[in-house]
Amino acid sequence: MAELKEARVPDIGGHGDVPVIELLVKPGDTVAKDQGLVTLESDKATMEVPSPFAGVVKEVKVKLGDAVSEGALVAIIEVGDAVPAPASTSPLVGEVAARSAAGEGAATPPAPLPAPIKTEAAKVPAPVAVESGAPVPALAPVAEPGQPGIPPMRFEADAVLPAKVPYASPAVRLFARELGVDLAQVGGSERGGRISREDVQKFVKAALAGGIAAPTAAAGGSGLNLIAWPKVDFAKFGAIETKPLSRIQKISGANLARNWAMIPHVTQHDDADITELEALRVALNEENAKAIAAGKAGKLTMLAFLIKACVAALSRFPTFNASLDGDNLVLKQYFHIGFAADTPNGLVVPVLRDADQKGVAQIAREMGELAALARDGKLKPEQMQGGCFTISSLGGIGGTAFTPIINAPEVAILGVSKSETKPVWNGEKFKPRLMLPLSLSYDHRVIDGAAAARFTTYLGQLLADLRRAML
Repeated sequence: MAELKEARVPDIGGHGDVPVIELLVKPGDTVAKDQGLVTLESDKATMEVPSPFAGVVKEVKVKLGDAVSEGALVAIIEVGDAVPAPASTSPLVGEVAARSAAGEGAATPPAPLPAPIKTEAAKVPAPVAVESGAPVPALAPVAEPGQPGIPPMRFEADAVLPAKVPYASPAVRLFARELGVDLAQVGGSERGGRISREDVQKFVKAALAGGIAAPTAAAGGSGLNLIAWPKVDFAKFGAIETKPLSRIQKISGANLARNWAMIPHVTQHDDADITELEALRVALNEENAKAIAAGKAGKLTMLAFLIKACVAALSRFPTFNASLDGDNLVLKQYFHIGFAADTPNGLVVPVLRDADQKGVAQIAREMGELAALARDGKLKPEQMQGGCFTISSLGGIGGTAFTPIINAPEVAILGVSKSETKPVWNGEKFKPRLMLPLSLSYDHRVIDGAAAARFTTYLGQLLADLRRAML
């Protein structure tokens, strides 16, 4: 006896509100167990909802564009002994149905039939004549073992997808969500209106240039139109400990997120030969060892030399010593250099003022004073304001390269990693040289790649021979 049963969305890995992008069946279709009913697309993958039993589709309870979660009703399926075989069944099952239709008893086992031979020209077997003389109707294309059922119609995205379900791959959807882009506002340039990664990038560039108005909080948007942060009960997976963020982490975290989302970052990597400069630094510290021990002089660090070299490079390339203000570029005539200081409570950036008017020894001494204040949490607000360019040095820790995040409203930041002795070809032979990795992140709205390469090249020349800074 026929019975109506519900087909619901199974466990889909914890995803919720997943859009339906394709209907694989319609009312009246016969489906086999595990045959696909609809196609869903999350931010990570495309998946089919299988039929939990064989039968005839009576109703489809979802439509294109609907958002569904685990347990949502997808279809009503009539299940029973009288259900006809689905179109994608094998030839042997098809013949059993034909024998039954011809009046033969179901208890009489059919004689085994040879499997149809598949060819490239035609994959549909010819009708087979049965003992009663009734021919078997032509069969639908045979599904490959393990393959999902064949959709009843060809899927054309531009014809059946509603506007609220943008046509894009899961990878492009994830890329757009990382940038806070609403795909409903992006036009697709590929076939059928499909949105590509390049389409998303063009949309972001247009928005940053002021060509597209981003949704505001007053209009019901979140500024960047970001999706909600995932809520996870971590305790159900194991033991946890909750530790609140420090005040510095909260402030710097919000600034870093804004800068990363709003500034189109590009990072230029290069190596600088600091063999002679390091030898000079060590020699000068040895000469002033007594004064340093007595607190009358500051110990010279490579960062102090870097600040002096960066001032010379900023003078040579003034675009790097600027800030973007709407449609105007503000070129600064002063040189206040920020440096990232690691403290127990988080990262802070003290600013060394008028670095162009100070020698390396004075820069080193003032840096030490500012770093001590930062560690003690005693930096004043004005000591962290007005920076033109920032240096983030990880040389005392390690690493070979990284991507520092620009400290807005600046347009560039220099990352420095741990120096390493490497063999360098001098035209005749390899010689051991102390090489310092440089990572320059810059705002691509203001600075192009050629200018960034020239900047790091010139900076490397200065570090190789700081006498060039006097030219």
